Amino acid sequence: MTLTISRIGVACATAMAMTLSGVSLAAHASDKSDAEMLVAKAKTTIQAVSTDADFASLRPALANAKGVLIFPQVLKAGFVLGGSGGSGVLLTRDAATGAWTGPAFYTMGSASIGFQAGAQAAEMVMVVTSQKALDSLYTNKVNLGGDASVALASKGAGRGANITADFIVYSKVKGAFAGVSVDGSVLDVRQGLNSGYYGQPVTPLDILVKRAVSSPDSTSLQAAVADAAK
Repeated sequence: MTLTISRIGVACATAMAMTLSGVSLAAHASDKSDAEMLVAKAKTTIQAVSTDADFASLRPALANAKGVLIFPQVLKAGFVLGGSGGSGVLLTRDAATGAWTGPAFYTMGSASIGFQAGAQAAEMVMVVTSQKALDSLYTNKVNLGGDASVALASKGAGRGANITADFIVYSKVKGAFAGVSVDGSVLDVRQGLNSGYYGQPVTPLDILVKRAVSSPDSTSLQAAVADAAK
């Protein structure tokens, strides 16, 4: 009797372990797929924003940037359940070579991001201009407007060159220029997407500073950002 109960217990434990393993594998596959889709969308966003005449100051800003955050879709509060925000990627620039490394995956969230009247979603490029701001992204949640200064890029050619802030924000709503305020928003790491994309648990430091991992899937995004900085 005792032996039978023991066998049942072992069988149940084995079945549970297999179920949990299956759930873990499915979650990992989903994170990988979501991350790859986000990278593809980020490439489209940086190409669209950098070739827009309203964002002529973006190219010189990128050419001297410490890094860049790209959010293909930032949603307004009430448009989906929860607050405003979206997921994006961070790439960093090597000052010596001009080469871009990454991406690492991040989220931006807020109780309410300041959209223009009637707007529900925006695509956004955030240029990281200071080493202090870049370092803070590696280790902490960053409160925009609190932990780091943030400014909106001005519309039009030749404008925005003299903006001094840790982050400079370029945003578009439905293909048009839009001054979307992100003051009070929080940037944080999307650990699940980082692990899913690179196939192992990794941090932004592993990806962007130590360069311990890489993915051939990221090559086209890196090239698009490099082209946008020319």
